[in-house]
Amino acid sequence: MDLKGKTINFLGDSITEGCGVSDVEANRYDNVIKRKSQLKKVNNYGIGGTRIAYQRHPSQKARYDQDFCARSFDMDKSADIIIVYGGINDYLHGDAPIGRFGDKGRETFCGSVYYLMDNICELYPNAIHVFFTPAHCFCDEGFSLIEEKPEDREEHYLYEYTEIIKKTAPLFDFYVFDLSEELKIDPKNEVERNKYAPDGLHFNDDGHNMLADVVIRCLESI
Repeated sequence: MDLKGKTINFLGDSITEGCGVSDVEANRYDNVIKRKSQLKKVNNYGIGGTRIAYQRHPSQKARYDQDFCARSFDMDKSADIIIVYGGINDYLHGDAPIGRFGDKGRETFCGSVYYLMDNICELYPNAIHVFFTPAHCFCDEGFSLIEEKPEDREEHYLYEYTEIIKKTAPLFDFYVFDLSEELKIDPKNEVERNKYAPDGLHFNDDGHNMLADVVIRCLESI
């Protein structure tokens, strides 16, 4: 796909919002993509801490509870491409159960992914729909590594959330790219962490530039 002149909506969390970059306009990955691919416009709908699934119990910060499903209604309807990049916060601190494949309601992660993809396809029928799954982070090998685990939250691995997204995408008009495979950054590796993701989760300027190149390559392959 030729990206020149396209408008892209980016729906995401803190990485899409630009946490970790020194200059959002110059270095955040969506703006890097705009510059490198000569896009017409990028619309950024990133809010830090947010999840795909509905939060059963209010978070300490209310903005964290502005889930992707609710926000999917309020994006630019004229965009050529819709990109969803999320799922890491559902794994890290969301309290929705993971659910099972076939769920369609927002009460579970499985159901929320289904709901989100269905809603985006209905609201933006003329756009190309793309989902990027979470990249590696400092604690993607087990939820038990997180200090504050909700008492009624079952323990799951990050790859399980990724697999749900990948399994749901074929039911809809969605391309899906697994950033744990496409983006060669693993913050559990000290050298890579220091170079690209100093806090083990959010990318710095170099990390965003690398992410932008991966997103461009993936989109151009469509």
